[in-house]
Amino acid sequence: MAGSRLELVFGGTPPEGRWLLIGAGAATDLSPFDAARPQIVQGFYPDHRALQARGHEVVTEPSGAFDGAVVFLPRARAEARARIAEAAGRLAPGAALWIDGQKTDGIDAVLKEMRGLAPVDEVQSRGHGKIFRVTLPGGGWLPEDWPARDHQAAPGMVTRPGVFSADGPDPASQALAAALPDKLPTRIVDLGAGWGWLSAQILRHPGVEQLHLVEADAAALDCARRNVTDPRARFHWADALDFRLPEPVNGVVMNPPFHEGRAADPKLGAGFIRAAAGLLTGAGRLWMVANRHLPYEQALRECFAEVAELGGDSRFKILTASGARRPGARP
Repeated sequence: MAGSRLELVFGGTPPEGRWLLIGAGAATDLSPFDAARPQIVQGFYPDHRALQARGHEVVTEPSGAFDGAVVFLPRARAEARARIAEAAGRLAPGAALWIDGQKTDGIDAVLKEMRGLAPVDEVQSRGHGKIFRVTLPGGGWLPEDWPARDHQAAPGMVTRPGVFSADGPDPASQALAAALPDKLPTRIVDLGAGWGWLSAQILRHPGVEQLHLVEADAAALDCARRNVTDPRARFHWADALDFRLPEPVNGVVMNPPFHEGRAADPKLGAGFIRAAAGLLTGAGRLWMVANRHLPYEQALRECFAEVAELGGDSRFKILTASGARRPGARP
């Protein structure tokens, strides 16, 4: 795990100066650092909240200059490069930039790439991953295309590296959008709204008076704010699993995530279903899309009185449900 590799390079003595940690999560062992010293960049709301609760300074965008930095690699290559470029831009020449990651996240490829760009040493391996130090050269040593840039994923809509389906609308969301009825309820929640493509389709339907976009990824929600400028839209950076509104709504539309890391985890989608039931009036309706093989029907029947499949294909199924049950109610 990342913490054990940090211990390899920092030992029991906290590094001096101001440190930038990009991508540290709730499960990262940060014991080698004084809690108040580093600035942690974390845009995923549950991790952000958990780190703040431990007394860390946690932000979605870094600010200021730093004496050293640690970049924790994500899986997406473009996002990994953008994190490295962000950290390097806030360090002086000669400063140490540590890069930590699992083999499954491409740490070996990044190590090889960095060796062609800057001095690299202190390579340490543990827990199916590596950590190594880059000593920053002066001048423009990184390729120009590494910093995060907007990508036009749909006409008039942008994404950023690392957000889900950054290259274009997700096929499951497209299938769900095509299956929605012509007229939609007045108050709707797009639960797990991403960068806003599905929300934009919802707002084209008659009947919608207010749409709440709920998204845990700060970068994706920032894109959604730029992509969905309709005054009926409301934006919420939050964990969909425990998100609530002061008043219930009469519609929820969602394409819930079903992966935790690399493994499929149907419990995540089931959590979205329970959250949707908690947001809806008894007469409200849920529309959702899921991969064909995922067993969500049981969770739906536990949370709703009426469940039906609207359609789909060999990859996806479009499900709808109504009659949301109160928490603790028996099916």
